[in-house]
Amino acid sequence: MGAITECNNTAQPNYQETIMPAVHGNLLTELPADGSTEVFELLHERAGLKIERIVSSGQASPPGFWYDNPQEEWVLLLSGSAGLTLEGQAGEHVMQPGAWLHIPPHCRHRIEWTDAAQPTIWLAIHHDDAQALAPKLPL
Repeated sequence: MGAITECNNTAQPNYQETIMPAVHGNLLTELPADGSTEVFELLHERAGLKIERIVSSGQASPPGFWYDNPQEEWVLLLSGSAGLTLEGQAGEHVMQPGAWLHIPPHCRHRIEWTDAAQPTIWLAIHHDDAQALAPKLPL
């Protein structure tokens, strides 16, 4: 999905000239041809951070299954539509293009449905809890 362009990193003082790849792409193109499975595509990853594109085509969480992620998750729906249930909240959270949702760590949730008539494209950002990473100072 992404392309690589070389970028010289000389703007920072005390840096030796290095060649670093600048990667770019389009989240709405190069969609999977086979919609029978949900596709998770890693876009960027480093310590405590993962960014991925998810393409769903009518998939839902299996009966009784709940996601329970140790990291915070922020999702943006780019196309299609979806319905999610967050444990402890009444009703279904329906998402349309442009809608985003922040899911705290260990907030159990499930995907009830995704649009079967067109691809549902998500941008998902998983990251460590900033407060958990902050150094603890003695009182």
